[in-house]
Amino acid sequence: MHPAGADPVPPWLAFAELLSADGGRLRARAGAVREALAGRGGCPVDAVPLRVAVSVMHLGLAARLIAPAVAAAALGDLPRLGLEAGGLWWQDQLGRPVPLSVPVAGGSGPAPRVIDDLVAPLTAAAGALVPVSPRVLWGNVASAISGAAGQIAGQRPELAPAAWAAARELAGHPSLSRERAAPGPGFRRSSCCLIYQLSPGPGRAICGDCVLGVAAP
Repeated sequence: MHPAGADPVPPWLAFAELLSADGGRLRARAGAVREALAGRGGCPVDAVPLRVAVSVMHLGLAARLIAPAVAAAALGDLPRLGLEAGGLWWQDQLGRPVPLSVPVAGGSGPAPRVIDDLVAPLTAAAGALVPVSPRVLWGNVASAISGAAGQIAGQRPELAPAAWAAARELAGHPSLSRERAAPGPGFRRSSCCLIYQLSPGPGRAICGDCVLGVAAP
């Protein structure tokens, strides 16, 4: 956390730069993710579809935005967090959860409008980089919501009811209306993040909540 109104100091960056109209920072991030995926798979960068890299990048960033909101709502007694793009800081790192610093806004109250104020603009910006189905991107959001609550429930079982309740509230956003399942244990999204395209065939890589898991061997 950092004081509200403070300016980021390197290596911290202003999160709002990811949502800028020119898309430069987000495009660079997608390129870095693409290179990392290629390196892990031992293949040329061109062999990794850019839309796969964009989806993977989007899922990771969306998860980092959603987790603090779910955690704050589950704990209930934390100061309200300032989850607005203009105040968030982040570090452009790969290989682990993105470092995120949230300004303390003070006071208390309901969870901020993290979907409308942060996740929706991020989703629109990611979709503008390369053609990716909105259903895939919003499926990433649904996965991130349920995943955040699941992590809290696993680490703090006494907070599980509050965490799942917070997740279900976020999942009630109109943009997530095409998701068939509500957040909860055993959640399965209605789409795929596209990571399977990096390892097609019987040993394909799919996530635990992927719709393709139903038919997976």
